[in-house]
Amino acid sequence: MLVASAAVIVGLALLVWSADRFVDGAAATARHFGMPPLLIGMVIVGFGTSAPEMVVSALAALQGNPGIALGNAYGSNITNIALILGLTAVISPIAVHSQILRKELPILAAVTALAAWQLHDGMLSRADAVVLLLVFAGLMGWTIWQGLRSKEPELSAQIEGELSEQTAPLRSAIVWLIVGLILLIVSSRILVWGAVEIARDFGVSDLIIGLTIVAVGTSLPELASSIIATRKGEHDLALGNVLGSNLFNTLAVVGIAGSIHPLAVDPSVMSRDMLVMAGLTLTLFVFGYGFRGPGRINRLEGAILLVCYISYTAYLVSSTFLS
Repeated sequence: MLVASAAVIVGLALLVWSADRFVDGAAATARHFGMPPLLIGMVIVGFGTSAPEMVVSALAALQGNPGIALGNAYGSNITNIALILGLTAVISPIAVHSQILRKELPILAAVTALAAWQLHDGMLSRADAVVLLLVFAGLMGWTIWQGLRSKEPELSAQIEGELSEQTAPLRSAIVWLIVGLILLIVSSRILVWGAVEIARDFGVSDLIIGLTIVAVGTSLPELASSIIATRKGEHDLALGNVLGSNLFNTLAVVGIAGSIHPLAVDPSVMSRDMLVMAGLTLTLFVFGYGFRGPGRINRLEGAILLVCYISYTAYLVSSTFLS
């Protein structure tokens, strides 16, 4: 038990650190090869913040642990909205612009509905996974096209400024890119092994471990970046970071895991976790609508989201150990 617990702690710490090094190395390498700053910010950094979820779920699927693969993805979505946005809003209310309500949130709701429809038969087949990846590729292509077409000078300048602070020699950038990727894989293997061992020792399903310990651990990059963005007054980045991460998790993370190995779906995923995820997405829309003024998620609503997360986690724990 002690070895497995240590493996989870070390794996999570190394996972977060290696993901950060991987993003820095990838961004610096892309910059050296003349990739536009806007694309670096949207593609490389976007993939980088979701790299922990991707690698963990892929390895879990490869090793025949569908509970961790799915629990990590959907648990991260629940964590992103209820814990991360909730905590961020308590620290500083988050402004919600109308564009997010018109475009990003409806897309996330539609993607959630697609995921629920695919899982209703208790199985995520390779064909289902390919559909998820194709939808993801289409959304990424459309987002990149929109970003380049709009040519937002302020956003490009902001990303350019952030990247200029991380400029490194090409050789150093490539080294960190490779080292970060290797450590991502190694730390993910350590984390998955530790999580599976803990599940076995406690006699709980790997789904519960994936929904709780693994999901929170792989969401740490989003938590840090959202809090920092909000404290700087960059509410769009904080909210966009969470919405983008949830799209990555639902489409790319589950899609990659399912394409590696078809995933058997525990019935509780549909009856419990998918309902919570969909309910939180709808709650986010209601909170951000702004019936009596500009839309925002205030401190009270942030506290409500936190209570939802605590209640959900408490239910998982109680149903596991008291049943």
